[in-house]
Amino acid sequence: MTSLPLDLHKLKMEIEGYARNYGLDFFDVIFEVLDWNQLNEVASYGGFPNRYPHWRFGMEYEELSKSYSYGLSKIYEMVINNDPCYAYLLHSNGIVDQKLVMAHVYAHCDFFKNNIYFSHTNRKMMDEMANHKTRILRHIDKQGQEAVENFIDACLSLDTLIDYHASAIKRRKAKAEPDEKVVRRMRTSRPYMENYVNPEDFIKDQERWLEDERKKEKNFPENPERDVLLFLLEKAPMEIWERDILSIIREETYYFAPQGQTKIMNEGWAVFWHSKIMTEKALKDSELIDYADHHSGTVAMMPGGLNPYKIGFELFKDIEDRWNKGKFGKEYEECDNMVERKNWDRKMGLGREKIFEVRKIYNDVTFIDTFLTPEFCQEHKLFVYAYDLNSGEMKIATKAFETIKKKLLFQLTNFGHPIINVIDANYKNRAELLLNHVYEGVDLRMDYANETLKNLYKIWKRPANIKTIVAGVPKVLGFDGQNYTEERL
Repeated sequence: MTSLPLDLHKLKMEIEGYARNYGLDFFDVIFEVLDWNQLNEVASYGGFPNRYPHWRFGMEYEELSKSYSYGLSKIYEMVINNDPCYAYLLHSNGIVDQKLVMAHVYAHCDFFKNNIYFSHTNRKMMDEMANHKTRILRHIDKQGQEAVENFIDACLSLDTLIDYHASAIKRRKAKAEPDEKVVRRMRTSRPYMENYVNPEDFIKDQERWLEDERKKEKNFPENPERDVLLFLLEKAPMEIWERDILSIIREETYYFAPQGQTKIMNEGWAVFWHSKIMTEKALKDSELIDYADHHSGTVAMMPGGLNPYKIGFELFKDIEDRWNKGKFGKEYEECDNMVERKNWDRKMGLGREKIFEVRKIYNDVTFIDTFLTPEFCQEHKLFVYAYDLNSGEMKIATKAFETIKKKLLFQLTNFGHPIINVIDANYKNRAELLLNHVYEGVDLRMDYANETLKNLYKIWKRPANIKTIVAGVPKVLGFDGQNYTEERL
């Protein structure tokens, strides 16, 4: 790493001033200048200079290096959610790129600081990652490289089995003080009022409820556990070093989760503001062509693909325009004259305030669900495509707004991963683990399911099973340490 040269330091102060004047609010930002090899090294570690040793980081480095060498891809910037924020600049970038990247970074830092889904994240994760590295190196010294690496492999294969909404939703009941569970009757000093104050139907309802509660207490767990990693941490028969490693993997997974939950919004917000800062403040006339070339590459939509930079950027522009013109509310929604809707302008000027509100309280799912409109889909030519058996080609299946929106939301919910819960840790009364796949029309990939069950067995030390639907048939898939099983329900 190299310190920031004087010319880039002056540029940093200039761009930071523009960003603050627009109302962006961010932690202090520390920029470091790296060459392409150093940047690929940091990128392979997820943006952190210190991570625990594992072969997957080496694979990611090789992939990034080859992509850069062959001219297939190039990392222009990288920024870390931390306080202070750390951001990296590529040494070979021209001055226009450095300006653009700095403006982009300041918008990301504003998003990290203010979006509610990042509010629970560790703002000292740079130090925490180094601490994780030290702890795992200590385990390697005691347990050996192969044992630790194999266990990390098992943990990483399960790192999607968390509750992405755990910071906002408490799914477990608070443990009540133990007491004798009996029907509580309302007190009355007049015996003749007893049947009115404590009617027979009320007493029977209370008795049924208490019986249900007693049955629940016999279940283990009492309710489905969405955070499978937490359940394993609390209940699996692991050694101390194994439990420590699983806790590290879980902590890092939760740290990175909001970035996946807000990918479209976060990148769209950054593009929105780098575009605003560059075109209105920072760009010189002689730099216009270079900027236009690089900005257009950022927001380009590849055929058959979905560019989060483009979608997020255009949606934020659309929201600002709609709230400036008053294109929202009951009157606008009930207007069925397409010409009038297109030319609607109440000159309300609420756009800037609205996009800052959206930046604060939404994630990608709620962002798309709330602000995607038929007009937006039509203007940006969004559609659903599918494979045509007759022609053997991918073709447009529909341009219907509801179908497009449903498809987008389905892909974004739980990052497209299947939703899995622990429902029984004493399955068949043999201490086997039973999970449940919340089936939503898509079968599990059998190779993935088998590997996941295999790695669950490594941690649970007993057979692992999962209820799912395979080709329309309810089944329980299992692994007993040697063989895979498949049982119809």
